[in-house]
Amino acid sequence: MSLCPICNGMTDVQERCPECAAVMQDCGKTVDYLDDYSAYMDWQQLEQVDGMPYEESHTYCLHLFYCPRCQQEHSEKILMI
Repeated sequence: MSLCPICNGMTDVQERCPECAAVMQDCGKTVDYLDDYSAYMDWQQLEQVDGMPYEESHTYCLHLFYCPRCQQEHSEKILMI
């Protein structure tokens, strides 16, 4: 079983904004923003929405990052351990 080190509090990430280079805030998994029940949806259904193939969903956790300085949003694949 793979675990996301960020979701499970094992590590922090210092993602830099591609626009202004400020440190971005980790807002969690992108699929958690789809609706109230997205955390309980089947991975194959979520693939149709987040764009990450089902095979990659067991290797990566797609996180949303937000820049408080320039209000940019950025998604990043986080390698699971």
